[in-house]
Amino acid sequence: MFGTYYYHEKIRKAVSIFGRLFNNLYVVRLDSNGTVLNQQKVPLAYAPRQKYLDRIRTNPDLLENSQVALKLPRMSFEITSIAYDNTRQLTKVSNFKALGLSNNDRQKFYSPVPYEIGFQLNIMAKNQDDALQLVEQILPTFNPQYTLTIKPFSTEYPNFTEDIPIIIQGVSFSDDFDGDLSTRRTIIYTLDFQMKVSFYGNISSGGIIRSSIADVFLMDQGAGQDSDVKIETITVTPNPTSTIGLTDSDFGFTTDIALTYDSGLS
Repeated sequence: MFGTYYYHEKIRKAVSIFGRLFNNLYVVRLDSNGTVLNQQKVPLAYAPRQKYLDRIRTNPDLLENSQVALKLPRMSFEITSIAYDNTRQLTKVSNFKALGLSNNDRQKFYSPVPYEIGFQLNIMAKNQDDALQLVEQILPTFNPQYTLTIKPFSTEYPNFTEDIPIIIQGVSFSDDFDGDLSTRRTIIYTLDFQMKVSFYGNISSGGIIRSSIADVFLMDQGAGQDSDVKIETITVTPNPTSTIGLTDSDFGFTTDIALTYDSGLS
């Protein structure tokens, strides 16, 4: 079982689709009359929150000893957990079949294994209004879940799709305004999500059935005790044979019946 290479990039795709949900959020700043002063797209990156906090709160030496800190607002997300989901387990022997790379074979894969991937999204801002704008752009979308549709096998099964529910688990926030005057204030809203994904195993290939052969017997009609007599053989093949393997072909079948004459017949 182990040693057969396959890679469906499922976790990579999960990270990608989760990040794409939040990569087009903006913060708008208004004056006292409600006129738009500026509009800023909020950067998003896959990174642990603590790394960003260390970068925000420090001024490392860069080129020519310049002191540059990260601009806020900013968002980051990361995977926090991967756990098995036994509530979505399907029958293990169920399988899916489709046309292979040619008309001479079929591909098959078994039921996927369900897992839950935990994601954490961190919204970092230096004032409450910027942070709340981002939070209120996110929360109405999840009620409490938002479902995306992906293609888990873009090469092997381009028409096969799968629904991926993303469920929000909770929201928390922190504000480090209690620090000294030289400490940069950072407001952090943390949103926890749970993504329900399925992992697929190896896709195996096999031949297709080109003919069906059935032998017909008369029970207990032979010369010996409890012996049967074959009276005919029925062979069924597609007609024409060039359509074998085409899923959308409208073809018929050729049935050949070969009678068997046996002296044991009564």
